[in-house]
Amino acid sequence: MEEKKVVGVEVEEAPVTEKVAPVETRAEVAGQTRTNDRRPRGDRRGGPRRDNRRGGDRRNEPKEFEDRVVFINRVSKTVKGGRRMKFTALVAIGDKKGRYGFAVGKAAEVPDAIKKAMEAAKKNIHNIHLVKGATLSHEVVGKFGACNVYLKPAPEGTGIIAGGPVRAILELAGVQNVCSKVYGSRAAINIVRATSQGLDNLKSYKEMKVLRGKE
Repeated sequence: MEEKKVVGVEVEEAPVTEKVAPVETRAEVAGQTRTNDRRPRGDRRGGPRRDNRRGGDRRNEPKEFEDRVVFINRVSKTVKGGRRMKFTALVAIGDKKGRYGFAVGKAAEVPDAIKKAMEAAKKNIHNIHLVKGATLSHEVVGKFGACNVYLKPAPEGTGIIAGGPVRAILELAGVQNVCSKVYGSRAAINIVRATSQGLDNLKSYKEMKVLRGKE
């Protein structure tokens, strides 16, 4: 038989391809490492993690003083370009063991004003005499400007009978049983300063006996 030839048509044979093994990608390798290696992260890196990182232990340290914002005042000043806002913060601090302090901070933002007041209060620490029952040794009257604050010792279990600014100072100072009364000006800063003036005038039992001629 005669072979038939096809004119004008070229037939190409498909190239033979070799089978290539699949290549593992980085994600697959990493995933395999995560699933197979269950060791702690510190062991994989050659050792345990360091605990002396910057600021790591400071968060757990107890504070020397407790702080409390007594009053925040906003002042607005009108200038050519508009209004300028400024804030005044009155902050009291104390360790509840006979030491307390207070100060005023001013800034354009409330957090900055509070921070300034706290830093200034730490430089203005007062000490008072506390007697058995965490109360005062005797009655006392504090005066500042037109404000008078009357403080009277109270038996154990009475608590602090006082208003906002007076209560803040007494609680932070460590007084637990006392009665108080405010006369005159009701400005928070005047009340705090009058309370501080009265606490500074407190005397111990021995000093009171000497003044009364009993010793």
